Amino acid sequence: VSKLPLGLSGFTCPNIDGTVAKGGCTFCLNDSFSPNLAKNAEKTFLNLQSKSNPILDKQLEELDTQIRVTREKMRREWGTQKFLVYFQAFTNTYAPFETIKTLYDKALTYDDVVGLSIGTRSDSVTDEVLDYLVELSREKEIWIEYGIQSIYDETLKRINRGHDVLNVEEAIKKAKDKGLNVCGHLIFGLPGEDQEMMLNSAKAAYEWGIDSVKYHPLYVVKHTLLANEYRLGEFTPIDREAYIDTLVKAIKLKPEHISIQRVTAGIDDDTLLAPAWCGLPKNKMLNFINKALMKEGLIY
Repeated sequence: VSKLPLGLSGFTCPNIDGTVAKGGCTFCLNDSFSPNLAKNAEKTFLNLQSKSNPILDKQLEELDTQIRVTREKMRREWGTQKFLVYFQAFTNTYAPFETIKTLYDKALTYDDVVGLSIGTRSDSVTDEVLDYLVELSREKEIWIEYGIQSIYDETLKRINRGHDVLNVEEAIKKAKDKGLNVCGHLIFGLPGEDQEMMLNSAKAAYEWGIDSVKYHPLYVVKHTLLANEYRLGEFTPIDREAYIDTLVKAIKLKPEHISIQRVTAGIDDDTLLAPAWCGLPKNKMLNFINKALMKEGLIY
């Protein structure tokens, strides 16, 4: 089973559209998550208060095209036979409930799709959506992915998340209380954070009850607010050795029942400003990480 990522028109984030902030996370260029978004000229954006959705047909067409094209590529290159459709780019519960239900239901109509993974924010999931995901989980594999990033409010404010740590903690615990699978995203190398703070974020996420974790290094992409900080000398990216050391320590702290979905991230085009090591081929970076893990008697 492999994740099949989607990026659909119309989705945005509440810290982009002005609901809780403007400009989005300082590090975020959401187009980089999906080539489909970069080509998308759609200027209609949805939110939780939208009364209607004039682009639903367009979204359904995009969903169908992306699933069919990506599915065939993954079958051909990896031999994948079963898929979790991953609503990845932007905040994928930040829309009217009927839109969300229509899109998720459509994604589950494909015979080889065994479930969904929903990328979202802790401030953008209503009880109605949670209850619907619980209903789906009775027959399908359903995951909700929350961007935790850091447990420090000063960090969340600096990167313009638009919510505090308590909001994330409560959202994760509520999803777990309803029996949903939760994957938490953590970023190492955020502005102003030392290794102790990064590991404290990992420990808190584990304690909140997540089922799986994704670890990311913070890298600087052109045309972001973080890029401006970097050019002004206000932000220094984490180096490769420090990231791997922090990652290994975080994994050593992790309870065995929590699975790992990602240990690094990067970008392989000219939008990357820094650090250069985030442009390394994935296999090369994984080799560095695996060597460090093996020294500690760990295997990923």
